[in-house]
Amino acid sequence: MKKIAILVERDFQDLEVFYPFYRLKEAGFDVMVLGTGTAHTYFGKYGISITVDADVADMDPAQFSAVIIPGGWAPDHMRLHDSVIEFVRNLYRDQKVVAAICHGGWILASADIINGKHVTAYRAIKDDMINAGGLYEDKELVKDGNIITSRKPDDLPAFCKAIIDALA
Repeated sequence: MKKIAILVERDFQDLEVFYPFYRLKEAGFDVMVLGTGTAHTYFGKYGISITVDADVADMDPAQFSAVIIPGGWAPDHMRLHDSVIEFVRNLYRDQKVVAAICHGGWILASADIINGKHVTAYRAIKDDMINAGGLYEDKELVKDGNIITSRKPDDLPAFCKAIIDALA
């Protein structure tokens, strides 16, 4: 069974965590929620909590087939942790699925993996994506190699379908 990581920190976008979490479980994947180590339970922007299965620093990226990076304000907190950046870089380098939605693109920019890649993100971080070398497109879904990106919660159906298709 393929293992999928969903990264969380405080102030995550609630739908962007729970929709992929349950959709990927429904599709038969082993989904793990990984935190930064600052807490065991994190709260989303709208107050829904999630308890992590483990800290990202304690996990071997080679055990995972994909990582999902939700938005909200969580990515701004996550990118302060080298363990998160290295985890994402390692999955990217190993040609595993790296999927980011909304502000999750901040992690891709910090991991320095989008230079020359077609990407999308929430419009508020468009400039950050471009300044990291990304070729920004305002579309619900952009896939370039093993990087899958979307803009906002309304894009979740296309985002999750693309992740599942890439893992098939």
